[in-house]
Amino acid sequence: MKQLKIALVLLLIGGVLTTVAFFMAFFTAEVQRFGTVKLDEPVTYQNEAGETITSAFPFQIVTQETTAAPSAEASGAASVDTTGTASAETTVAAPQFEYGKPWFSQKIFYFHVPVAEASFLVLLLSAYFGIRFLTTRRKEYDTKSRIAMETALVFVVLTMITGVLWTKASWNQWWDWEPRLTTYFIMMLLMVAYFVLRNSSEDEERRAVYAGAFAVIAAIDAPISFFITRLLPSNHPVVFKSGMATSNLLPFIVAQIGMLMIGYAIYVVRMHEERMRERLEVVKDALED
Repeated sequence: MKQLKIALVLLLIGGVLTTVAFFMAFFTAEVQRFGTVKLDEPVTYQNEAGETITSAFPFQIVTQETTAAPSAEASGAASVDTTGTASAETTVAAPQFEYGKPWFSQKIFYFHVPVAEASFLVLLLSAYFGIRFLTTRRKEYDTKSRIAMETALVFVVLTMITGVLWTKASWNQWWDWEPRLTTYFIMMLLMVAYFVLRNSSEDEERRAVYAGAFAVIAAIDAPISFFITRLLPSNHPVVFKSGMATSNLLPFIVAQIGMLMIGYAIYVVRMHEERMRERLEVVKDALED
């Protein structure tokens, strides 16, 4: 009961922290670009409404820069007009159009990344308890592994939702089969298959053995999905690769702490519910006997 009270307090604090991070992300954090694209001329395309837009699809125009070559005076040469006044010859280069990613994708980042990290950690926790069950055959570890997998699935769904919103805002498409998205999607399918597998056998011990082994297999994909963007070419941004300003880092850390608290609280509350259900079943069987 004490652990449940702590979990409820952490759930409250985690909710407050994520709410604070939400307001910080939208009102105090800078719009930091992971990169820009410069073209010699703007790009014209048609949007979904059929309107002709002059921009670099799918980005928006941020600035238009005009560069000038050094003057003739600066290079030691000058032209003289008929009045005897020296005038510097300048050559203006073609304008450079700079395009930056929409600001909304930056705001989603502060929640998408913490939720994704929580999904990785809870999935690894499920694999840990799965290994403990396989080595000890104690039912409590199978229960803990299953509850952790349920919690991880909640965060995986949230990651997918925030991920497709980021993809739409940043790349103007709902999905892209780049390495990070592909490996994470595979991980989600493995987690769904975990619950399908648990219901495929009526033998309780055999079901637990299969589930424990499958939890380990699913967890192997977590580090692969995390490091894939650092090993293979990918359009997916890499956190901290270009550094973060203080106004960006603070809401990011606050959201991470809050999300981990929420994840732990969900796991503990769900475990408490499961134990209460098991006790009720024991009492029910005793009364029937």
